[in-house]
Amino acid sequence: MQVTVMNSVVICVLVLFAGQTAVSADPVHPEDLIGLKAMAFAAHQTNYSGTFVYQYGGHVETSRITHIVDQDGEHGRLESLDGPRREIIRHNDEVWCDVGNGKVRVALRQGVNQFPALLPEQLNLLSKNYLIKQAEQMRLAGYNARAIIFKPKDNLRYTHIMWAENVSGLLLKSEVLDEHSEVIEQYSFTQLSIGGDIDRTWLSPAQPATDAHDHAAQHANPAHKNNNEEELPHEGAPRSAQNSQKLIAANFVSGWRVDALPEGFKKIAELRRQMRGRDIPVTQIVFSDGLAGISVFIEKSDSDSDDHTGLSSQGIIQVYSKLVDDQLVTVVGEVPPRTVMQIADSVRNGADH
Repeated sequence: MQVTVMNSVVICVLVLFAGQTAVSADPVHPEDLIGLKAMAFAAHQTNYSGTFVYQYGGHVETSRITHIVDQDGEHGRLESLDGPRREIIRHNDEVWCDVGNGKVRVALRQGVNQFPALLPEQLNLLSKNYLIKQAEQMRLAGYNARAIIFKPKDNLRYTHIMWAENVSGLLLKSEVLDEHSEVIEQYSFTQLSIGGDIDRTWLSPAQPATDAHDHAAQHANPAHKNNNEEELPHEGAPRSAQNSQKLIAANFVSGWRVDALPEGFKKIAELRRQMRGRDIPVTQIVFSDGLAGISVFIEKSDSDSDDHTGLSSQGIIQVYSKLVDDQLVTVVGEVPPRTVMQIADSVRNGADH
C-alpha cells in the first residue's frame, strides 16, 4: 500500500541476497512479540544513515537515507542515487519532495509505511492474518540480523520475510514471496551506520515552494484534513486521480460495498475527492490487514479512451480496473492478482441491492 514520487525513490533491494529465503523456521512465542514491537518502532526512534537498494523483476533502484530523532521530533532525508535526481525531506508530519524542478509540499499519508518502517505500530492484526515464525540469522551491511517470516493463512496475500538488527531492531532487509516462494520484491541496506556522528546540516527548516508547485501539507489522519487541502495521489490510483485533487469529504459513507475482501482486512477510511480539471468526483475506500494495504477507487466512466480496464503490476503492487454499470472501479493492492480481481468483481452499489 504510497505517493507516486515517493514510491519511485524509496522502494529498494539487494541483488546479492536474492534467493536466500528463510529455513528451519520456529514459531514466535508471545514474548517474542516484544521483538516485533521493537521492529515497528525502531525505524522511528533510531538515528541511522545508509544506502539501500530495491528490486522487482529486472528493475533496481538505489537510495541513500538519513534519519534523526531529536528534541524537535523525527526528521528524515531520502535521496535517489541513480536515474533522475529526487530528494524527499521530512520534518515530523511535513514532507517536501524535490524532483529537480523545485520543492513540492505533500501529504504524509495515513498507514503508508516505507522501508525501513514497513511494520505498523499496531500489531494486533498480524497474528490474526499471518503465521509468524522466526528464521535464520544473517549478517547484513555489517550487522547481525534475525529473520521473521509472516506467512499468510490463505492464498490471497503474500509471504513477507523481514530481517531486523539484533540490538536496535532496525529493519535491514525485507523480501516478499509469491505462492511459489519466488522473491518478487526486495529491500536491503548495503551500507549502514546506526547512531554515531550523523551529518545534521540538512536539518535546517525546509522551506516550501512559493510557486504553483506548492501543495498544502496535510495531517496524517484523513479525518483531520481540511477540505481546501490538496495532496499527491496514491501510487496506481485511477487515471483521473493522477491529477491534483481536493478532498471533498473524509470518512463519509458512499453506499458502495466490497463483498469479497479476504478475511482480516478492515476498512481504514472512506474518502471522496474532486480532481482538478474534472467535474467527476472519485470515491476511495482503504483497507488493511496490518501488513498489506488495498484501495478501491470508484468514479463515473465518461466512456473515453482513458477508461483503461484490465490488470497491471509493479513489484507487489497490483492494479485491476473494470466497468461496473457506468462506474470505473479500480483496485490497487499489495496482494496477488487474483485478490484485486476478486475484490473488483465484488464491488456493488449498496443503493441498488
